[in-house]
Amino acid sequence: MSNLAAGRKLLNNQVIRFVLSAGMGFLVDISAFSLFYHNLFTQKTYSILSFTIRNYTLSFSISFFLGVLTNFLITRYFVFSESKLPPYKQFFRFVSVAIIGYFANLGVLELFIQLLHMNPLVARPAAALSLFFASFFVHKFFSFSLSLRHHSPGKPIKQ
Repeated sequence: MSNLAAGRKLLNNQVIRFVLSAGMGFLVDISAFSLFYHNLFTQKTYSILSFTIRNYTLSFSISFFLGVLTNFLITRYFVFSESKLPPYKQFFRFVSVAIIGYFANLGVLELFIQLLHMNPLVARPAAALSLFFASFFVHKFFSFSLSLRHHSPGKPIKQ
């Protein structure tokens, strides 16, 4: 099998495509987090609507949703393109899952930074990676409403 054929076979695998999609969203998220944390939000805390917010929480909040937007677009067109749901429903579901993911990530991030005293630039990717696999299944079955039978378009699942 040639390298090109092997590459095409890999790209036919939905899990591999999801990993690539999530990887791009992850790169956008982590890059934006680093940029915001080091260059934009340089004070330790900020007062927003009478709340005191740490710089890493503010950086995380913005970078997370930039990553989510990137991930949605790539996932919709590259991973789960066979979904029959209208795009607005997919986006609503994807963002609903992302909001849950946001709080899960924020909780893990706080745990890593406050309790384990990790550097925020190490804690952020560690938090994201710790929740990656749950994300695949939630998006597959909820955001894009695909059952296990739709795993590979046009090919029946061997039983």
